[in-house]
Amino acid sequence: MKTSINFKVAKSDSEIHNFRKKSFDYIRKDLTHKNEYWMEQKIADRLLKIEAYCKEKSGRKLQKNAMPVREAVVVIKENTTMQDLHNLSKRLEEELKVRVFQIAIHKDEGHYDKDSKEWRPNYHAHLVADWQDLQTGKTLKHQSFHYSKMQDLAAECLGMERGISGSLTRLEAVEFKIKKKEEDLKILEERYSQMQQELESKKSEELIVKETDFLGFQKIKMGKTIENYKKAIKTNNIQLLKNKTELESKEKQIAELKTKIESLKKEVFFFKSKNSALLTNEAVFAVEKKKYLDSVENILKKAILQESIKIPNLRNLNDTERKDKILQIIEKISKENNIPVSAFEEVFGDKKKKNHFFRILEGSNVLADDNLKFIKKLGR
Repeated sequence: MKTSINFKVAKSDSEIHNFRKKSFDYIRKDLTHKNEYWMEQKIADRLLKIEAYCKEKSGRKLQKNAMPVREAVVVIKENTTMQDLHNLSKRLEEELKVRVFQIAIHKDEGHYDKDSKEWRPNYHAHLVADWQDLQTGKTLKHQSFHYSKMQDLAAECLGMERGISGSLTRLEAVEFKIKKKEEDLKILEERYSQMQQELESKKSEELIVKETDFLGFQKIKMGKTIENYKKAIKTNNIQLLKNKTELESKEKQIAELKTKIESLKKEVFFFKSKNSALLTNEAVFAVEKKKYLDSVENILKKAILQESIKIPNLRNLNDTERKDKILQIIEKISKENNIPVSAFEEVFGDKKKKNHFFRILEGSNVLADDNLKFIKKLGR
């Protein structure tokens, strides 16, 4: 399955759409509960911060035509997690200085196939990013190879195939249209041939209505015979149309299955190669383990920060209540991102990191207790 990421200037109603602040007629409300959201800051607040920093850094106001906040739609898989998108955000910041501050995963958009009437989901995510250069205070300047790098990062972080270039896409589209026309022509030829055969067969004799006159001769009753032919042709056409629709639907399903098979083969090969390296090379294992634990820390930090913003009075909780709150956050992250409890136990085994997470949650006080029992409760 291919992914793509394309940033454009953020619209004024982005948050209304992304965070489902009102109902839309093109979504399936029964699937909206599958959506996921993360927000570090509102767009309006971020803009004020950007404008102030630009003035402080460059001594000038932000240009009116500047686009300091941009939004990307990213094609994802059904099982893409918030952790995957936080990893992508981290790489975008490290390599391209783009800082994502809002993420929305949408699984309630799509369409019903005209032929099969099956629901075709459009799994995607919205990334809203700060496009300000922290060195100059001005808007980041990227070139074409930077945007190509974004596509590489999206494919790598989401475990998907990279989208192909525009010229190849157009070529494939033309080839598809040609193939479709050829299929339509083949169906029309089969329909014409079938109609000829049926009209020339003995069945056509059954459509002829004859009557005997007073002299004993049989004559064809033209009116009834023509009516019979009309009905037969109409029935034939309806059946042919139905067959054509079923044929197209089946061909489409087969094509989609072939694509899925190829994608799965690539994924299996990738994971086999990766597993082989992890099992035989200690250095590779150590690097991959660190990368994974870093990503767990990253998503945990963002989740705790979001919770502390959403519920300002968390600093008033006692130690037990704070532990329970951390547990709730970890359970939610673990479930949504398929992260094993052992990963959190290892992260919280580092006293400095654990205290850092509690500082984020409570505001200022440092929790010195290094007892890990509250984390191990998750394994029960």
